[in-house]
Amino acid sequence: MTQRLSPPLSARTPHMASLATPSIDRWDQARTDPDALNAAFADSRAKRLVLSGLDPIVDDGRLRREAIPAGAALGDHLLMGREEDGAPLFVELHRDVPHAGARSPAVWDAATLLEASELSLYGGARSLIDWHARHGFCSSCGGMTSAAKGGWSRHCDGCGADHFSRVDPVVIMLAEHHGPDHQNRVLVARQPGFPEGRYSALAGFVEPGEALEGAVARELFEEAGIYVHSIDYLMSQPWPFPSSLMIACTAQTEDDHLTIDTTELEDAFWVDADGVRAALDGADNAPFIAPPAMAVARNLLIHWLSRQPGQ
Repeated sequence: MTQRLSPPLSARTPHMASLATPSIDRWDQARTDPDALNAAFADSRAKRLVLSGLDPIVDDGRLRREAIPAGAALGDHLLMGREEDGAPLFVELHRDVPHAGARSPAVWDAATLLEASELSLYGGARSLIDWHARHGFCSSCGGMTSAAKGGWSRHCDGCGADHFSRVDPVVIMLAEHHGPDHQNRVLVARQPGFPEGRYSALAGFVEPGEALEGAVARELFEEAGIYVHSIDYLMSQPWPFPSSLMIACTAQTEDDHLTIDTTELEDAFWVDADGVRAALDGADNAPFIAPPAMAVARNLLIHWLSRQPGQ
């Protein structure tokens, strides 16, 4: 009988960012079934991902895999899920890893080599390995915790509390201004830590008690001093540095005067379609260097450019 994977791995949407591309069947049912977990770990087809700390190792566009070594313990591994042929896939959990918020050059280099679904798989593994490494103690009682449910939670051996990895919502947005000459422009900005010449969309964390639309409007006002309206959602993307969900939006403004918060931004400016196209093409005369391919900000710029007259 053909094994059924859910949801379908072929699911795709236009403009989907690479880190958001569906990868494998997450096999949620096995996480809470000890017999299924043990059988998966003992399966002769089972593999585990091979990372260098938190950095990916790439073989022909895919993450490196290896057979589960003899003597390996299930409790030291995270069940990533089942691959398309039904083979279980794990990754080893390590305590001695750098914080996932630190991004080495190897990540950016590998991102250009990995297939989109493999990049998504890597993002999930990276976030969860980091979470386990940082959460060895219970936030309720301070007792020791251990990996549970196939590595998708941690259980406190003292008070019995279960802890689950968090995802931090972040809005990332392009503000658009329609000038009196009917020339459309979008706002791009750079943080001090960006590579020289690189600009991106503005972004910020969603605060408690705040809607996505409120976060978009607040961040654009706080960082650039503009009021916006007509806020629309476009797409989302996991961002495993360490564990965010980037929620991409667009917004409209009637006033192009900028008041930049220099504690957050180094610079910001309005750019027209010709400038965006040159940046995406990597032209020598481009007014800025576009975000890398793995960043949802690049997808935002591509989407905006595709909607401009004549495109």
